[in-house]
Amino acid sequence: MLEDTIAAIATPLGEGGIGIIRLSGPEAIQIAARVFRPKRGPSLEETCTHRVRLGLALDPKTGEVVDEVLALVMRAPRSYTAEDVVELHCHGGPLACARVLEAVLKAGARLAEPGEFTRRAYLNGRLDLAQAEAVLNIIRARSRAGLAAAVNQLEGGLSKKVKEIKDEITGVLASIEASLDFPEEVGDPGREEKERLNKAREALKRLLSTWEEGKILSQGIKITLVGRPNVGKSSLLNAFLKEERAIVSDIPGTTRDTIKEILQLGGFPCELVDTAGWRQAADGLEELGIARSRAAAAAADLVLLVVDLTVGVTQEDTEIAESLRDKPLIVVGNKVDAVLEVDAGSLERLAGSCPWVAVSAKTGEGLEELGRKIRDLILSGRALRGPGEPLLLRERHKVALERALEHVEDALRGWSEGIPWDLVSVDLQGAWEALGEITGETAREEILDRIFSEFCLGK
Repeated sequence: MLEDTIAAIATPLGEGGIGIIRLSGPEAIQIAARVFRPKRGPSLEETCTHRVRLGLALDPKTGEVVDEVLALVMRAPRSYTAEDVVELHCHGGPLACARVLEAVLKAGARLAEPGEFTRRAYLNGRLDLAQAEAVLNIIRARSRAGLAAAVNQLEGGLSKKVKEIKDEITGVLASIEASLDFPEEVGDPGREEKERLNKAREALKRLLSTWEEGKILSQGIKITLVGRPNVGKSSLLNAFLKEERAIVSDIPGTTRDTIKEILQLGGFPCELVDTAGWRQAADGLEELGIARSRAAAAAADLVLLVVDLTVGVTQEDTEIAESLRDKPLIVVGNKVDAVLEVDAGSLERLAGSCPWVAVSAKTGEGLEELGRKIRDLILSGRALRGPGEPLLLRERHKVALERALEHVEDALRGWSEGIPWDLVSVDLQGAWEALGEITGETAREEILDRIFSEFCLGK
């Protein structure tokens, strides 16, 4: 696979100021030279690394001029893939990009598979597997904190922690192997080796404790708006989005399906779901919408129960709240702009041990406070880690660390119970291999295929 020279469009499809066609492989420069004719100066093959040249992209079969382009040459190993790389920067229309890519493929490149450029960066040793996955996390980041955590992983923050733990385990393994091979000269592992294992166990626990925060930052949370008809759920969605996304009407049952939007609330990426009002359905279509509303609430990470302050807390509101007691919940009293005084006692009784807040979807009053309460409830009193600390952003890493921790704890338990050293060694080898899956040393081919299939073409 590495013997091929690959090419793909590296920028999003659609109109834009620029489009980039990327080539990588042993013949990247030679193939690009068959397409690129410089306006002046030497050929592309004679161009120094990391130089930009102005010229024309030609169809290699017919000589037809396809576009005016810039060619950027990056010679191995100083490139993203650690191979020879050429980028042809053309005008950003979809047809121009497609024509330039077509010319490159005619000249001898093959179309890259999803994630193949990053996979080559991994296979060529420029990135380890955790860093390669961080590239995808950066692309998909939906909050500043999520982006910062992904950049930290790309810079090796997680890999460094994993290596430190592996080094502790490797040191203990070496002592055990020495004691098995030379029992009289070396003797059994002692207190120092056991302390190293305890240190590895605590480091694994600390790293695993970051998963909940990392999952929130990388995957976001699902928040569902529920309540009776006409309490202002759709108006609240529109207020958060600052646009008329959902239809608002005084007619009960206007919303008959779930409406989903991605935005940031409380500093976190969120999927906000507006739902049909909960009531006795007037027809089969509304009944279906209400069923979907209940399903959305059941699947939510957090539910916002919206009540109408101009009407007050009703028996229906209470019944809805009771059906949601097993979910993280915030009671939102809407239309605070239309009442002289908020009945705090009623809201407190409805909310129970959950927080509540009074807002106005019409004026925006209270929305910032609602955002803070969302943040507080998500974090449950925990502070996010500092910018220099790695967070677990992918479940694959969490599962591997859990397996490593289980092996280390089994090894410590066996050590205390006096089981043979070769059996302790088996558990430590299992921990070492689990950690190696994170950075790639022990990752199987099917794991690599699954990871890089998530990438888009051109990355």
